[in-house]
Amino acid sequence: MTAVANPATVAECLRVGAGFSQGDLNWLVEQFGTLDARLASFHADATALEITVKDRAARGQKVTLECWLSGGDKIVTTSSEEDLHAAVMDVRDDLRRRLSDAKTKHEPRHNRHLREVPQPEDPTALAD
Repeated sequence: MTAVANPATVAECLRVGAGFSQGDLNWLVEQFGTLDARLASFHADATALEITVKDRAARGQKVTLECWLSGGDKIVTTSSEEDLHAAVMDVRDDLRRRLSDAKTKHEPRHNRHLREVPQPEDPTALAD
């Protein structure tokens, strides 16, 4: 696997949308730090993250985390957890799983055509 020259990070790619303020950004970057390992296989200049919350602190709040990846792929995760911290963790964990799936889809796990196929031993050679 080749390394990405300018890997994406949460700190570089995350922006806050409706319901969050710029003051929330540092806290969110800390909470999403575990995503950096998954984002590292994508180019920073072709990756964007945006988090929004509708009806913040209300009983029916909804947190949405959108991720745009190079190639036009878009991943959207949502949570309706009543506690804001729990909702943020929920969308983070869901995005982490879906980024792993996206990476697996683009990078085959088994490159059989690159491996040498072992040949069975000649059974007649053992009969001597």
